[in-house]
Amino acid sequence: MSKKYAIGVDYGTESGRAVLVDLSDGAEVADHVTPYPHNVIDERLPYSDIELKHDWALQHPGDYIEVLRRSVPAVMKASGVDPRDVIGLGIDFTACTMLPVDAEGRPLCLNPELRDDPHSWVKLWKHHAAQEEASRINEIAKERGEAFLPRYGGKISSEWMIAKVWQILNEAPHIYDKTDQFMEAADWVVSQMTGTYLRNSCTAGYKAIWHKQDGYPSDVFFKALDPRLENLTRTKLRGEVVPLGTKAGELTPEMASLMGIRPGIAIAVGNVDAHAAVPGVGVVTPGKLVMAMGTSICHMLLGTEEREVEGMCGVVEDGIIPGYLGYEAGQSAVGDIFAWYVEQGVPAYVKEAAEAEGVNVHEWLERRASAYKPGETGLLALDWWNGNRSVLVDTDLTGLLVGCTLLTKPEEIYRALLEATAFGTRKIVDAFHHSGVEVNELYACGGLPQKNKLLMQIYADVTNREIKIADSKQTPALGAAMFGAVAAGSAQGGYDTIVEAASRMARVREETYKPIPANVAVYEKLYEEYNRLHDYFGRGGNDVMKRLKAIKEASR
Repeated sequence: MSKKYAIGVDYGTESGRAVLVDLSDGAEVADHVTPYPHNVIDERLPYSDIELKHDWALQHPGDYIEVLRRSVPAVMKASGVDPRDVIGLGIDFTACTMLPVDAEGRPLCLNPELRDDPHSWVKLWKHHAAQEEASRINEIAKERGEAFLPRYGGKISSEWMIAKVWQILNEAPHIYDKTDQFMEAADWVVSQMTGTYLRNSCTAGYKAIWHKQDGYPSDVFFKALDPRLENLTRTKLRGEVVPLGTKAGELTPEMASLMGIRPGIAIAVGNVDAHAAVPGVGVVTPGKLVMAMGTSICHMLLGTEEREVEGMCGVVEDGIIPGYLGYEAGQSAVGDIFAWYVEQGVPAYVKEAAEAEGVNVHEWLERRASAYKPGETGLLALDWWNGNRSVLVDTDLTGLLVGCTLLTKPEEIYRALLEATAFGTRKIVDAFHHSGVEVNELYACGGLPQKNKLLMQIYADVTNREIKIADSKQTPALGAAMFGAVAAGSAQGGYDTIVEAASRMARVREETYKPIPANVAVYEKLYEEYNRLHDYFGRGGNDVMKRLKAIKEASR
């Protein structure tokens, strides 16, 4: 019997990647990355000179199809695998990345009459311009004592579906009226491959306030938000919500021709990128926190009881692994902070020196930052360059760096930024642990863990926990492929459960990062100082960050 394979497609912030996976052992046979032709649209709209306001982040839906058109044929060609042996495909996506579509499922931004309105486009996960709506949702939910609010750490994020929908209604009611459905990009891409419109329980649960037992919040709640939203969930958010691993349908002949694979293969319902990574590292039981580390970090954890945890992004029954409650928290900028510093903050001599040594700037800074002991730089930073997702859930917070002198070097600032993101993760770990959701081990996957050893050692020292590293360089895509294999089922050469798939396909490296006691002691002191700054600037002691942001907006 020939080997069987599945394809996982991981849709990130700036690119999409396809991975062809051997179902017998999880080996990644081939992978290919397609940068989005339009990247992140955060300054002006395509096809026009219309400028976007602060905190906007959009994308072009055609870029997602371009990933399928380029990356899937590329992995098939590179592997030499017979298309008849590919039995399933799954995708994962950054979330909440949402778009309005018409009755034919066409994104409104592809309508020439509507494309000059920013609200017709895909709103990327890090579109934060719906903060006013999110704040109002939280106020009204709290006033009404809505049962759903504690499941999301007491606050609904501006990044999520309902806040973004309400922003469209408030600022572009004609776009709202022309929208047949608001869809997660993950569900939309699956619909393009299969012709079926389903909503996956993961994005619905974590990003659209859907609950397995209770469904969406009541019409009465939505009417309290805005009378125009009363029927939202039965109209523009309608559709069956189905569990992860469900077969959404089969690949249509048209899309099979585009993608260079055979029609009729099983397509799994969509998933969130970080959530797909959990089985990708083999975590299918509680007590193990999975960090999907890239431009941001999503922190994923399994539990057996529903607990209230400050600032968590959500707790969803069967949201990650069937049979468990899936908890999510996150940091809205991590790799993005390091990239910002390298692109905007380092002097020219650093770039010249790195080029002379034949390394990139990150590597150059990491080498020199590694020479410092914890605390030696005298610097401390808050990791809020893109707001705070957990535990404060406040996108209006901004970054802070304390302790600079005329002798401060670029590598010292770089190290302080690495440490800041570790302190942010420690804050999340403590929130879970102190709320009765155990965190005993850390697992790391994504783009950062295999690139920056200093970063991972700092995380181990700051959290005082051992960290295991995914063996896969494309863990979410591997997890997505696993769900594709589950959608196909054992009768086709796949698996009947994600737990079974993970037991055969997931891998972690033998090398781990263990906390160094001397470093742990110093970082405990620095973490105390981080907490003081965290609470002073983040809990109302001094709202200078928000006042500066308001002055900035007024000046524009």
